[in-house]
Amino acid sequence: RTALQNWSATRNAILLDVLDNVQSRVWILTPADNSWRRQEVALPSLGAASARPVDRYESDQVFITYQDFLTPPTLFLGAAGQPVEKLKSMPAFFDASRMTVQQLEAKSRDGTSVPYFVVGSSGVKNAPTMLYGYGGFENALEPFYSGALGRAWLARGGVLVVANIRGGGEFGPPWHQAALKEKRQNAFDDFIAIAEDLARRGIAQPRQIGIRGGSNGGLLVGAALTQRPELFGAAVAQVPLLDMKRYNKLLAGASWMAEYGDPDVAEQWAYIAKYSPYQNVRKDARYPPT
Repeated sequence: RTALQNWSATRNAILLDVLDNVQSRVWILTPADNSWRRQEVALPSLGAASARPVDRYESDQVFITYQDFLTPPTLFLGAAGQPVEKLKSMPAFFDASRMTVQQLEAKSRDGTSVPYFVVGSSGVKNAPTMLYGYGGFENALEPFYSGALGRAWLARGGVLVVANIRGGGEFGPPWHQAALKEKRQNAFDDFIAIAEDLARRGIAQPRQIGIRGGSNGGLLVGAALTQRPELFGAAVAQVPLLDMKRYNKLLAGASWMAEYGDPDVAEQWAYIAKYSPYQNVRKDARYPPT
């Protein structure tokens, strides 16, 4: 459950940005007796970090940028074997003192464990909840700070849930490939399983769960909405892919066929048609506000 995000070099060391169960770690590697010594930079947990050299030719000092759901982007200075020094930070836009971040897991339909983050007031139960997801193109949803979401949603008692479903890059290429083409339903199953898990844990009931996603995430919202409308209280699909029969005629759509398949090929349309939201809207279903 680890994936290499980036690497760079200082004068005498190599820096690795690693995503470990969707949490950033920064490792500094230095040569030692025909092998490598690995030291981890001490950072808060449940956050996203990136490291880069201060001057790769002159020193081994590194700049580290860190943020999480409750901590605005912060710049640290560090080096192998030394504690990090906080240099400066963006301002905080909401009071996070009574808020917590949890990382939980849900079991998808095929038994796969799917992680997700829950952000909100300590001990919150049965609260309005925004479930956000993407699940495509090997794009990992890492922890992030949003002043707007914090002030307009979290500070008013809302809960934010970020779903790390298959199709993304959270665990490297295999996590992405597990939702390619004929396996795309896995991403939707993961998202649905997280919504069910929220209800089971008492974090939010179906009528309190709003789902949101854009572009490929809009397809995710559309598929979840048409497959399990009773599981959600509201849906926001931003710039969505909804008509998967014609998506490859849309702007850059043809370049996405490696992700979804070619709807003009009968064998591939057969599996796309099973989830394409536009083709699966039912007259007899009751859909939440969308």
